[in-house]
Amino acid sequence: MTLPTQRIGRTDLNITRLGFGAWAIGGGGWYFGWGPQDDEQSLAAMRRAIDLGINWIDTAAAYGLGHSEELVGRLLRELPSRERPFVFTKCGVVYEGRDPMGPPLRSLRPESIRRECEASLRRLGVERIDLYQFHWPDQTGVPIEESWETMVKLVEEGKVRAAGVSNFDVELLARSEAIRHVDSLQPPFSLINRTVGEKEIPWCEEHGTGVICYSPMQSGLLTDTFSASRMVSMAADDWRRRSPEFNEPNLSRNLTLRDSLAPIAKRHNTSVSSIALGWVLAWQGVTGAIVGARSPQQVEGWIDAGGMKLTVQDLDEIAAAVHKTRAGNGPAIPADVSAEKAS
Repeated sequence: MTLPTQRIGRTDLNITRLGFGAWAIGGGGWYFGWGPQDDEQSLAAMRRAIDLGINWIDTAAAYGLGHSEELVGRLLRELPSRERPFVFTKCGVVYEGRDPMGPPLRSLRPESIRRECEASLRRLGVERIDLYQFHWPDQTGVPIEESWETMVKLVEEGKVRAAGVSNFDVELLARSEAIRHVDSLQPPFSLINRTVGEKEIPWCEEHGTGVICYSPMQSGLLTDTFSASRMVSMAADDWRRRSPEFNEPNLSRNLTLRDSLAPIAKRHNTSVSSIALGWVLAWQGVTGAIVGARSPQQVEGWIDAGGMKLTVQDLDEIAAAVHKTRAGNGPAIPADVSAEKAS
């Protein structure tokens, strides 16, 4: 399958508009885990994504306390070099002796960034990380300028190809940009969590910064099969049990919004999941979306969204459903579509 590609900002990385998200394959046993996960199923899911044309995987040192990166490393070793996907990973979420079932420390101390980078290189079995990202803003009091200067050094040393950030607001983006161009932003963005559509995505478009969105299906809420009863069967250590979006009163609103996508999916002869992804990719300034999967079958359920183009009618219907259900927060329709309709 040939999927459309787009360049990340000003970099030389041309990525498929969907990428494989390796958060859930980290498994359970840590604060943001998804419960038990079979490693062979994880590897099979990644192989299927690559077979279907996806050319990048996004992981992080924190996912499964390094286990996700180890699995990605196993995958890379079994593939011929010409078939290997780009690998993106993140630093800045550390435990440092903390209880893994408790909240981690968000640390962007220079020495911690460098230590994490070296550990990720070892787990992945690579000499250079294609895109290295700060996972979250720092909680330790280190100015972002000091942290970003460390990232710049890693690029200069050849250990990192492109440098990005995740979960940063416009202020932190601007402060980083003043030192060295920010190649990418990885924000949460979905039909439910739409807030970055107002400021952060437009900022990135203006400054030539790529945007790769995570949780575009709101961690499973916007998939075809999710239901209120699914909450009962979730593993006790699945982080979603704590999430406000997975609990009432938000859960009912979110599922009603999900159900409103069914007629649009039928028109396009596709899944509700793919419509939710198509909405994210319809935003001008969005480079790609990170989509998780725990089995090959899950990959097959959304892969066609990589080449999907929603119509203005589709986007209008979705915006109307957002307003009717009052689900989530943020703008309900891409800014360029809204402006075109107003002119």
